[in-house]
Amino acid sequence: MSAAERTPAPRGGPRYGRYVILLAIVIVLAITVNTLTTKPNGAKGVEVGHRLPPFAVPLALSNLSGDADVATRADQGSAGRVPACAERGARILNVCQLYERAPLVLALFVDSGSCPAILGEMQALAPFFPAVHFAGVAIKPDRRALRRLVRSRHLSIPIGVDRDGVLVSLYKVASCPQVSFALPGGVVQSSAVLHRPPLSVLRARVSKLQSAARARGWRGPRG
Repeated sequence: MSAAERTPAPRGGPRYGRYVILLAIVIVLAITVNTLTTKPNGAKGVEVGHRLPPFAVPLALSNLSGDADVATRADQGSAGRVPACAERGARILNVCQLYERAPLVLALFVDSGSCPAILGEMQALAPFFPAVHFAGVAIKPDRRALRRLVRSRHLSIPIGVDRDGVLVSLYKVASCPQVSFALPGGVVQSSAVLHRPPLSVLRARVSKLQSAARARGWRGPRG
């Protein structure tokens, strides 16, 4: 080995490498937030008449960790070992369980800026629509910060954690927040809201969802 090869690396080398890695992480997070606060490529969420794709994720306030299960059958590789709809438990937010017997209002959001404010508005509406299920899922959040948000806003509606961001493509996420409206059984009743609407608009959309469910034979209690 030559003398040049024996020369130790400058002490700043490894530290510089760490800075590069941190910078790369910041850039990736910025791209994610930018993607979810715009409406690129004409994406508009899950199409009307289509069923919401199944998923199961940890609840934000639980001690459960792991990536979203989006499998539609057993042993589906990275999507999941167990079909998502079969994942049940007190620590899990399962979209199939939520829409099985009731209409569902589902918000996907990034825990950044004003985007999470939609959760407070959904929480405010929930008592007026006791038979409708409301839920939110945070995309790639800082879980500790998300827990603080849930507690500080006194949210009782379930909030899940999509740690790896797989729902972005599965749900054709085009904005932040993105709110979907599904009939019992999971079929999308109307186009997704791709922004934070006024509370009156959101209330009207939930009312129409409930009325549409009743028109199709759902017999939930009247709110």
